[in-house]
Formats: sequence, structure tokens, C-alpha cells
Amino acid sequence: MASDGSPVRDAREKKKKKKAERSGTDRADVEETDAQLEIQRLTAAGHAALQSRDNNAALQSFRSALKAATKLREKRLQRTCAFNLGAAYVEAGEPQKGLDVLSRTQPGERGERIADLQFNLATAHKALGDRTQAVRHYLQAAQLYRSQGDAAAEGDTCVRLAHCHLLGKEWDETAASFQRAAESYKLAGNASAAALTLKDAGKHMLQSGHSSSDNIISVLTDSLEMSANISDQQTLGKLLSDVALSFSQMRLFSEASECYEQALPLVSSKPHRLAVVLQNLGAVYNNLGQYQQSLRFHREAAALHGSLGSRGAQGRCFSNLGFALVELGELEEAWESYLHAQQAFRDTDDPSGQWQACEGLGGIKLQMRDPGKAAMYYKDALQLLCKCQDVSGSVQERLVSELSEALQQKLLLQQRGPASQRTIPERHQTRRQLWTTAVRSDVQQRRREMLNRENAPSDRMQHNQTITSSETHLRQEQEQADHHNTLPEANRNLNNTYNKAEVNQQILPSDSSGSPAHGDVSAASVKPRPVQMNGLPLVRSTVTPPLTQPDSHEATPLMRRLKSRFCTVM
Repeated sequence: MASDGSPVRDAREKKKKKKAERSGTDRADVEETDAQLEIQRLTAAGHAALQSRDNNAALQSFRSALKAATKLREKRLQRTCAFNLGAAYVEAGEPQKGLDVLSRTQPGERGERIADLQFNLATAHKALGDRTQAVRHYLQAAQLYRSQGDAAAEGDTCVRLAHCHLLGKEWDETAASFQRAAESYKLAGNASAAALTLKDAGKHMLQSGHSSSDNIISVLTDSLEMSANISDQQTLGKLLSDVALSFSQMRLFSEASECYEQALPLVSSKPHRLAVVLQNLGAVYNNLGQYQQSLRFHREAAALHGSLGSRGAQGRCFSNLGFALVELGELEEAWESYLHAQQAFRDTDDPSGQWQACEGLGGIKLQMRDPGKAAMYYKDALQLLCKCQDVSGSVQERLVSELSEALQQKLLLQQRGPASQRTIPERHQTRRQLWTTAVRSDVQQRRREMLNRENAPSDRMQHNQTITSSETHLRQEQEQADHHNTLPEANRNLNNTYNKAEVNQQILPSDSSGSPAHGDVSAASVKPRPVQMNGLPLVRSTVTPPLTQPDSHEATPLMRRLKSRFCTVM
């Protein structure tokens, strides 16, 4: 009989032990595999919750995934789960928590999600208002995406970088970032995104004032050429409208009108955007001197703004319409349009619009030979001007000059009125007496009666000639005053926003020295005369032009674009 320590028994015990060890290993492998599958499921659920904007559910899923990952030996998996949780905190509006989690996330091998980590760190810093750190991390992310050959991600990062510079009003850096984004999108084969970013680059190149006209035109032209790849009509319509506005600011009104005409049918389903395009198209045709063609756009824009409740924008349309009608000689209708504009500006408590409407009304009254009422409107305009800020001193000088001319014309007309006419015979009687006295001093007393008889008809002729000459002189002075009446040029009210049509209206200068905000209504003719005035906005939040929202960029696909970068678990 074998003892307990026999070789046979020892071999049997070792075999059982090895079998148990293999069974435990298999069981551990199964458990780890199950845990990985659960992490995959939780991660997918977190992504789905983010797309449906359920941030709380997303956070719960990513926290559970990280908790499961900590029980495993795979450090890379733990970093991935922590990365997603940090990004989810940023997405949920808790950037500080996100930054804390992301900062503890140590990257593994070079290139392993490190670009996305820099992207998310930048997003968190931007949300916390630390623009300097955000710019630094976005630049690092863009370089890493480029080294990885991910041109699309580099383009997205450069767009975010552009918006950081935009917040600091760094126009040159903003334009350069948009141009770099466009290059990246071209490499990625995304022509529509490249067109949109080039449009933004041109807009901010123009705003910086440091780029040449040729360079800006080149960028805007490239944007138009690449826009042929944009299939969505609303997106294309907005691009055309934005490019048209840039052309208008460069005084390229023919090019602007072409873009607006192309945009018109594309934005017809969006009333606010359609109203803006109609308003701007009418203003552009005013600048081109095509007043008859502009009337339809002014009227349609005014009606549409009114139906949308955009009272201020409606007032600007009426002001533009009033100028065009004055140019066409339709003074009565122009008068009504300026009255509508004045009331709209009163309703919106817009003193800037009010004084411009008053100036237009004063000019029309001068042309209607009513300098008294013209003077009243000019006085109102000067009073309203005192309530406005950042108005050029030349505006006040022009209004004072116009008021002075109106008062002079009023005085001249009063001299021709009934009271003045009653004094005319007395004046001429005095002149006749002086003339007679002079004659008496030159002739002999013996011929006095004869000379008086001979010169009596001549005296009556001289009296009539004096009256005629006096009236002719008054008329010539009146015409001369009309000829030198200096009043503003066409209203350059261009609207450069879509969703909020009341704000960011822009008036473009008529020449290198600028232009006033509404029409010349010269009394002698309907030909505008240039005046020295800087183009100023009627209402300014902007333009600074309105800042493009970073998270609603046109290059965004139909699926919701997230603020942060996430990764799937492999």
C-alpha cells in the first residue's frame, strides 16, 4: 500500500491544482471580458445620451464605465474612460470638474488620443474664460492632428481657435485661423466647409483693416467658387448674403447685388433672413442709383419686418424708401415714408434713427418751399442728436448749416409776404423823391416844371423797373440758396444679421470720406451732393459684426456637434 507521500498521490494532487488554476484563470478572463463589454455598452450609452442632450444620463454612464475600468488591470482603458468622463463634464457645463478629471488623465504612447486631450483641455479652459490657455491647447491640438494626418479634425480645431481670437477682437489672428481651417478642410475633401470658413476669413480680413482689397476679394471669390459644393439651400443662401455684405462694405455694389439676387430665392422659407436680404438689396440698388428697381425691395422688406415685429428694421426700410422716392421726384410719398420711419424709431426709442428721419423730412419741406417747417425738423434733429453717442462732429455742423439755410429762406419768403409787400411802395416812393431832388439840383429853375412833366412817365417806368428788379433779385437769391442746400446722401442702412433683424444695421460710406445715413433732398433739384460724414451704424451691438457661435458653425454635420471630443472603447 502506498503511503500518503507516495509519488502517485503527489502527482495526482499537482494535476488537480493545475486544473483549478486553469479554471480560475479562465474564470478571471471571462470576468474581464464581461467587464470590457459592459464598459463598451456604458460608453455607447453615454454617447447616445449626449446626442439626445441628456447630459445627466451621459455623466452617469461615463462614471459607471470609469468605475468598472478601475477594477481591471488595463491602464489604457482606465485613461480612456476618465477622458470621456472629463469631456462629458465639459459638455454638461461643468468645465472645472471636467478640467480636474482631464488633468489627471495621463496620455499613453505618443499619439494615443493626445490630440483629443489637448482639444478637450482647450474647450474646458475656454468655458472657464481662460482664453490664453484655450488658445495654447487648441494650437497644440491642431499641430497634433496635422501630424496624424487628420485634416478634418485640424480644420475643426482651427475654427475653435478662430472663435477664441474673435472673443479677444483679434481680427488678424481670427482671419488667419479661418484661412488655416479652410486649407485643412480642402485637404479633407470638405469643400462646403472650406467655402464657409473662407467667407468668415474674408469678413474678418475686412474688419481688421490690415489686408489689401485684392487679398480680400480673392478670399471671397474662392469662397463663392467653392460654394457650388453646398447642397443645403439655407446654408448657401446665408453664405451668399454674408459675402454680399462684405462686398457692400468694400463698395463693390454690383457684385453685392448679384450675390443678394442669388440668395433671394434660397432664403424665401426663412422670413427673418428674407427680410434682411430684401432690405440690403434695396439699399444696394440705392447706392447704384437704380432707384426705380429698389422700390419693390424697400416696400417688401418694410412689410415683412412689420409682420415679424421688427419695428426698428422696418423704420430703416422706410427711410431707405423715402430717399429713393425723393430721387424719383415723388415727394408726397417720400414724405409719408419718412413719417413712417420717424414713428418706427420713436416706437423703438431710437434717437439716432429719429434725427435722420427728421433731417429727411426737413429736406423735403425745403424742396416743397416750406422752410418754416424745414427749420422745425432741423431743430428737432439737433435736439435728438444730443442723445446719441459716437456721432461725428461734422453731422452737427451739417445740421446747423441746413437749419441756417432754412431760416434764411424763411426770411426771404417773409419779405415777399403781404406785410413786406405793403412796404414796397413806400420804399420806392422814397427812392423817387431822392431821384427827383437830384434832378432838381442839376437843372435850371426855369426848366423845372418842364423836366418834371417830361420825366413823369419815365419816373413811373423807373418805379416798375425797380419792383421787377427787386423781385428778380429775391428769386435769384432763393434759387442760389436752393442750389447750395447741403443735405445727406442715400441711406446706406444695410442689415448684417438674420435671427435678430432689429440689431447690427450698418450704413456704408459713400466715398473715402464716408456718407450720411439717409437721402439728399435738395430743394433745387433731386441730385445729391457729397457731405463729409463717417458711416455709422443706426444700432450697434456690432461691426462689430455679430460673433459666429462656435457651436453652430455651418460646417457642423446634421448630427449634433459636441463641444468636446470623445473616444470609443476598443
